[in-house]
Amino acid sequence: MSETNFKSGFVSIVGKPNVGKSTLMNALVGDNLSIITSKAQTTRHRIMGVLTGDNFQIVYSDTPGLLKPQYTLQESMMKFVSASLEDADLVLYVVELMEKQEDEETLERIIASGRPVIFVINKTDLNKGSRLTDKIDYWSLLYPEVEIMTVSALTKENVDVLFAKILELMPEHPAYFPGDTLTDKPEKFFASEIIREQIFKNYKQEVPYSTEVEIESFKEDEEIIRLRAEIFVERKSQKGIIIGKGGEAIKKVGTEARLQLEKFFGKKVFLETFVKVASDWRKKDSLLKKFGYKG
Repeated sequence: MSETNFKSGFVSIVGKPNVGKSTLMNALVGDNLSIITSKAQTTRHRIMGVLTGDNFQIVYSDTPGLLKPQYTLQESMMKFVSASLEDADLVLYVVELMEKQEDEETLERIIASGRPVIFVINKTDLNKGSRLTDKIDYWSLLYPEVEIMTVSALTKENVDVLFAKILELMPEHPAYFPGDTLTDKPEKFFASEIIREQIFKNYKQEVPYSTEVEIESFKEDEEIIRLRAEIFVERKSQKGIIIGKGGEAIKKVGTEARLQLEKFFGKKVFLETFVKVASDWRKKDSLLKKFGYKG
């Protein structure tokens, strides 16, 4: 791979919960690396997706949605956002079509830093009438110095246009990762995220947010991957909800997760799930460290 005129840089994708940051990164990278559900606050880590071409390498960072932390886990999540902004060569600040300004402290801090920013209005597939042009005018008046682009990460409308602009703004620099690198996360991480995604899709209210998944065993051979996953909840009552009557709920999650795991890894998967209680884990430093939220 020639390094002459080679472009390489870090792109941080930030915004409030549920604006489509994960869908956008997956569309830009071309792989499903981040959880996508209709529920907010599903991304808890900084997840890097690496896209390498003949003369470029772009390292995208999907980040947790911006919020005011209510407990220790959320404090750690916001530290992941701050870390991604510190090494960013470009920031994509994502809002959805219906969003209005509430507290844009982070955006204003990014603009003040002098770091290049693209303001991305997502979910244009929901546009009706003049809604999109009105929203462009709305944000342009608030932030006239920031370039605004519009996309639908879901349908990939204008994602190619956004990519061309990202590439234009990347600095000349050698690649940061080997050319075949797709992400900075290990396979066990994605296995746990795929299972956690099914929990978000199958349970309501607070239960998914109180749940963490840890891969206790990951064994792979040519034919099959054998996984043992431990699902942690905060209270005994939540354990009963996760398992369900006669074990039907956890069986459904296991079946759906296994199908997604097989799709992701491209081979057969044998999955065992166990549900355990880790009382108030979202507030305890020792458990947050165990689950990878603290160094």
